[in-house]
Amino acid sequence: MTKKLTPPEILDTKVVAKSRLFQIESLELRFSNGEERTYERMKPSGRNAVMIVPVTENGDLLLVREYAAGTERYELGFPKGLIDLGETALDAANRELKEEIGFGANQLLPLKEVVLAPSYFSSKMTLFLAHDLYPEKLEGDEPEPLELVRWPVNQAEALLSHIDFGEARSITALLLALKHLSGQ
Repeated sequence: MTKKLTPPEILDTKVVAKSRLFQIESLELRFSNGEERTYERMKPSGRNAVMIVPVTENGDLLLVREYAAGTERYELGFPKGLIDLGETALDAANRELKEEIGFGANQLLPLKEVVLAPSYFSSKMTLFLAHDLYPEKLEGDEPEPLELVRWPVNQAEALLSHIDFGEARSITALLLALKHLSGQ
């Protein structure tokens, strides 16, 4: 049986750092046992994101290799991006596919909504499995062309151990997609 928890009371909130993309908030909290602590988090933007696992009719996963400033190297992962204002997660998933890999999808199956680091971020990412792909290219916002990498689904175990495939969201999306694909 799960005990009902009472969220802490927020005593004060202030922006302690701000950049072009991010704001960091300091939260003064009082927990139900009287303990007070200061937490920091990214100020919620209200914008969520999508990540898509595209699978071709030949059984290939379509991935992209793109530069990641956090790791200062090129990473292998699935197409992803923010949901634009007025756009649904489904619309954003199809748009990101067209922008990043030059394909749209007739079938987009939501796999799960995830949060990257709930202690620091509130934004959610909806993971999708994409089938029935068709060629269509839209102009994206990437600073350089992304490398499209085809990877056979039947070699997904090797992808999980590939040195360039380390992003937790991509690994989660792949495992959920494989679970779904094995159930078909």
